[in-house]
Amino acid sequence: MKYKILDMLGSGSEFVSGGDLSKKLGITRSAVWKNINNLRRDGYKIESVTGRGYRLCGGPDRINPGRLEKSVPGKVYYFKSTESTNLEAKRAANVPDRSLFIADTQLGGRGRLGRKWSSPAGCGIWMSLYLKPKIAAASVSQLTLAAGLAVARAIPTSRIKWPNDVLMSNKKVCGILTEMSAEMDRVNYVVVGIGINVNNEVFGIDLIDKATSIYRETEKKTDREELLSKVLKEFFAIYDEFLKGGFASFRDEYKKLSATLSKEVIIIKNGEEQLARAVDINENGELIVEIDGKREIVNSGEVSVRGLLGYN
Repeated sequence: MKYKILDMLGSGSEFVSGGDLSKKLGITRSAVWKNINNLRRDGYKIESVTGRGYRLCGGPDRINPGRLEKSVPGKVYYFKSTESTNLEAKRAANVPDRSLFIADTQLGGRGRLGRKWSSPAGCGIWMSLYLKPKIAAASVSQLTLAAGLAVARAIPTSRIKWPNDVLMSNKKVCGILTEMSAEMDRVNYVVVGIGINVNNEVFGIDLIDKATSIYRETEKKTDREELLSKVLKEFFAIYDEFLKGGFASFRDEYKKLSATLSKEVIIIKNGEEQLARAVDINENGELIVEIDGKREIVNSGEVSVRGLLGYN
């Protein structure tokens, strides 16, 4: 309820009376007052004037889940802090299709191969999309590519590193982790986890050469809620295309934004490295590489891009 009140207060240019809030939300004026105080405890600056009502004057950089409901066909699950939004999505019950799990911070965020993903509070987008597509299990990995394209559309000048990263200035600004529950060839659900470094100002010594944020690249703060709405809009548009025509429906655009094609790559399988050159991405979303003049398809394992300013 407090987020609905926050949404009604809007940008803070005008006062909203307690009576109007009470009437429109169907709660008592006492309940309005209690929710206003809860918002103040959360760090929002709300001015109150007798006879005029309440006005939002400022607040912390937090995402309002109430506003996100307009961008999400399913349900929005918000967590101030959680171990992982992917874990929350996988252990939740009766989740509607196309729902969003989002947290202000993750204590145990992770990427591919169990790698740790730093998710500090108040500066990034840490979310998971819960989907119930009627597709073959073999096609689920293509949703990672769909998510990468959605993020690249929403962040100007970004590029996509196959299969699960988005880059700015050849450093990682977004990572994607897709997981599923399936029986034989029947998919029960898919969870697409997306982590975006938005307003992060600093990175640890182990990440400084590999990771970046939109803020570090543009020297401007980004409205996280606005960016998130853009990503969701782009993703669901691409997702609808995907359900009709698979990866092939957006393959050409994906290839144009690829930071992997025409680059030397290292294929790592079972701990062994092999140098190759990325030459294409087929209609199934698999990477086609050239090794010693022969072409091979890569659909699993870790792929590192060589020559991208230290991001491997």
